[in-house]
Amino acid sequence: MVISNFAGGRGLTYRPGVGAVLFNGDGRVWIGRRATKSDPSRIQFWQMPQGGIDDGETPSEAVIRELAEETGTDKAEVIAETRDWLSYDLPEHLIGVAWDGGYRGQIQKWFALRFTGDARDFDLERHDEPEFTEWRWARVSELPNLIVPFKRRLYQDILTEFAHLPDVITAAT
Repeated sequence: MVISNFAGGRGLTYRPGVGAVLFNGDGRVWIGRRATKSDPSRIQFWQMPQGGIDDGETPSEAVIRELAEETGTDKAEVIAETRDWLSYDLPEHLIGVAWDGGYRGQIQKWFALRFTGDARDFDLERHDEPEFTEWRWARVSELPNLIVPFKRRLYQDILTEFAHLPDVITAAT
């Protein structure tokens, strides 16, 4: 899947991807503190699991694979997905650099998932190159202030669409 960028931006496309909003039984969301490969002294932002879609993979398959790669567990069930694909642009200094320079940002399908395991199921070292250094459960309202600034609008859009789910989840437990 190639998504063209019709707004210019050096003629680069958007990288297709998925994201996971993993809810626990208390209606809180799993977030991980990003590992910084280049400079460990830099501020480390938090984010929800996300990643690219492999060739031949559906978005719903990709979100479970990405969840397992980044958190160490696939103990989750999909309960909702965003109506539309959502996008974000990289900051200017990363365009032409991130993802081998081939993309100006990402276009993503986001999924809400209900966690069906327990805390022992998470293993951040499961993947060869860990994405996160630590994790925690957070209130939905906290998320936009914890994410890297260029993704804040994206997170606000995701959380607006899934705003009703914490109440649905806690009522079901």
